[in-house]
Amino acid sequence: MTKQNHRNDQLAMIHIAKKELGLDDDTYRAVISQISNGRTQSSRDLDYGERNKILEHFKGRGWKKAAPKAAKTRPLATDDQSKKIRALWLDLHASGALRDSSENALASYVMRQTGVNALQWLNTHQASQVIEALKKWLRRVESKVTA
Repeated sequence: MTKQNHRNDQLAMIHIAKKELGLDDDTYRAVISQISNGRTQSSRDLDYGERNKILEHFKGRGWKKAAPKAAKTRPLATDDQSKKIRALWLDLHASGALRDSSENALASYVMRQTGVNALQWLNTHQASQVIEALKKWLRRVESKVTA
């Protein structure tokens, strides 16, 4: 990432924080002036360290940096076998057998089992294999809990 890109990212976060905290222009400019020791009232004139101080100030006031937007994903498979696979996966997570119950983790598991990297692309036989493997796994987990 270039210095200019990093600068632009910091400035964008500063302006997002200003908006999310509901700061009016006078309050916002007063904060900038205070951080820059009266040198400026504009965030674009701040150096790297001052931009970080502004962001830390806003975090201290309760602003939380938003999580990055998730990459675009394909729609979830909605056929009956895919729903059953997903339900078994979530049961395994609820039983403590899985740390990650995400769709990406499920896709990785399906890929290891079948060589196909999406539920949408499984044929009936492959989906049945995944279902049976998940059922066996769930039975093993449940038998350990009751033992």
